Amino acid sequence: MTPDSQADSPPVPEFETSTLLQFLPGVGPARAEKLRKLGLRKAQDVLFFFPREHQFPPPPTKVEDLKEGSPATFIGKITDAELVSRTPGKSLFAAIVENDSGAVRIVFFNQPFRAEQLTLDRRVRISGTPKLAGLRWEFTHPKYELIEGDVDGADEERNGEILPVYPLTEGIKEYELRRLTRRVADVLADGVKEVMPGEIRSHAARRLRDAGVAVEGALPTIATTLRDLHNPPSEEELTAARVRLIFQELFVMQLALAMRRSSLTGRLQAPAMTCTAQIRQRILRRFPFELTSDQNRVIDEIAAEMGRQFPMNRLLQGDVGSGKTVVAIFAMMLAVASGHQATLMAPTEVLARQHYQTFGKILADSRVRIGLLCGSLSTAQRRETLEKIASGELDLIIGTQALVYDIEFHSLGLCVIDEQHKFGVRQRVRLREGGVDPHYLVMSATPIPRSVAMTQFGDVDLSTLREKPAGRGEVHTYLAVDSWRDRWWDFVRQRIAEGRQAYVVAPRVGDDVAERGNDRQEDEDGAAAVDEVEDVTSVNRTYEHLRDRVFPKLRVELLHGRMNAETKQDVMQRFADGEVDVLVSTTVIEVGVDVANATVMTILGGNRFGLAQLHQLRGRISRGVHAGYLCVFTDGEGSPEESERLKVFEQTNDGFELAEADFRLRGPGDMLGKKQSGLAPLRIADLNRDVEILQVAREMAQDLIDEDPQMDAEELEGLRDQVLRRYASRLDLGDGA
Repeated sequence: MTPDSQADSPPVPEFETSTLLQFLPGVGPARAEKLRKLGLRKAQDVLFFFPREHQFPPPPTKVEDLKEGSPATFIGKITDAELVSRTPGKSLFAAIVENDSGAVRIVFFNQPFRAEQLTLDRRVRISGTPKLAGLRWEFTHPKYELIEGDVDGADEERNGEILPVYPLTEGIKEYELRRLTRRVADVLADGVKEVMPGEIRSHAARRLRDAGVAVEGALPTIATTLRDLHNPPSEEELTAARVRLIFQELFVMQLALAMRRSSLTGRLQAPAMTCTAQIRQRILRRFPFELTSDQNRVIDEIAAEMGRQFPMNRLLQGDVGSGKTVVAIFAMMLAVASGHQATLMAPTEVLARQHYQTFGKILADSRVRIGLLCGSLSTAQRRETLEKIASGELDLIIGTQALVYDIEFHSLGLCVIDEQHKFGVRQRVRLREGGVDPHYLVMSATPIPRSVAMTQFGDVDLSTLREKPAGRGEVHTYLAVDSWRDRWWDFVRQRIAEGRQAYVVAPRVGDDVAERGNDRQEDEDGAAAVDEVEDVTSVNRTYEHLRDRVFPKLRVELLHGRMNAETKQDVMQRFADGEVDVLVSTTVIEVGVDVANATVMTILGGNRFGLAQLHQLRGRISRGVHAGYLCVFTDGEGSPEESERLKVFEQTNDGFELAEADFRLRGPGDMLGKKQSGLAPLRIADLNRDVEILQVAREMAQDLIDEDPQMDAEELEGLRDQVLRRYASRLDLGDGA
């Protein structure tokens, strides 16, 4: 080989993606062991170890160029440092940082640990807003970073450079990770397989710009993306790299969900149920009221899908009191009219029995046969009900989770799941086993943020009820302090004197009387002190206090989940019949309980509940024509975040607005209780921040799968492999549950 040909040959990489970190230049066994704590074992792990943020420090400034109130960066050596303890629990740490242009002072209040980090002769970069203190410039609580070696020789400290910030572990400094990730990206980025064809990247960039996302030109290649993320040349190129990775992560997820939807329609069979005009009117005549326009629209959507020969898989979300049960009854009656059975699964027996009564009233003079299946049935009753289900003697079956175990249906055409977040995916799968593919209608009274709906429920069709039936009373919400209690209890008495009923909700069942034992204080009458008895953590103590001391002349009853089913049902029935004035309860009343005459609610320990749960509870007092009144008391010293959350709750009755606010405040954690899908956690995308990118990814994914359901095109091979590698087992693409 000639020297010229050698010069034209590509350089041999110093290491490969599979190279263990201890063999990378400058790492070694000891540092590699520390890096393992960050999940980094091989060079490839480092390449995809993304920064958690980027800093944009201004270029280093000389002392003579500092301006009061203008952010600045100063690099120098610590030439003096002192920690002063002024009074117990209060301290001041001050240090002088000096370079050739002069010196500045840095100050930290009540942070004595800074003295262990900012020691004499350490080189440090500080960033903050300086002010003149006498004749010297001073930075108070600046951001800072220790610098190893000479400032001029440290390549990671170039003027005006954008600095990636990585998660750290003990023994690993930020500058070390920056140097390592840049080196690995320089060597390996060009070898990473590009899975997104140029046409998709260009199309995505155009769609993203139309959606208001700031990105110029086409999305960069994966090689450019990785280099620019670890060592950004400019803010614009960093933005393009971040958008590329965020879009790819969300696009891969949405492709998986779109493939799952396509798979359902392609391989599962369900009975087609035609909704003629005659059938529609026959069902609607059962309701003694006019449906809202939202209800009519959703009924049309459901009827169209139940008329197909593959299963409907629809999520119906609606605010509290929007009439979801009416829609469910219509869908179930359509199944019965087509010669099939329908079932409704409720999360609690109290709610299942309430649905059973509601269906019984609406269908009282019809030939539709309704059965109840729940845990409190005797063995003989359960056996008889199961036999009737199997033989087809029952048309509508209302029940709890008992429905998912060992049930043989005669011809199950529709399954309605009420309050989807109370059920796990695998529980729903059981109804599909045994060769049955019913239509599915899943209901949620917890409005779902848009980005959550596009991910956790991205494989289902979504219907929304926003409009509430006419004639519902307005609910007034108040956040209260302890000094309000006596006045509020007087208000409750007044409403009850007018013929209304009231709920009092406490967050816990636990009997704190027993738990506190001898710590219980007695007042001069021998009864527990009010502030002790009105312990909001215990529904038992709250009940005793209200029954004996606050409402002794009223009919006060207790309800919580640890009671047996018969007792719970008896209490709820007497409350519904108006035989109970005040119902003291845990959140067992949260879902679906419908007593129109109950218009007053007190929530104790409101800071212990999420926004969605508070809104569900509020929905219990908006069932009739009378105005509702809710007072929320908190316990303990709440955080600023709790205060903001509760103020949002006080100011809006719109469940959809609350859901978005809750999502903003709490982030994309598991807002809906049990996870409803097996989606992998996101590594770089943020469902709260990146909703516009998510929307574009969803639309483009659906377009692609509509055109090529299996992604068989040669140029999509890499993208398809990534989708299946990340989501095939998690989403169980062969199973429509």
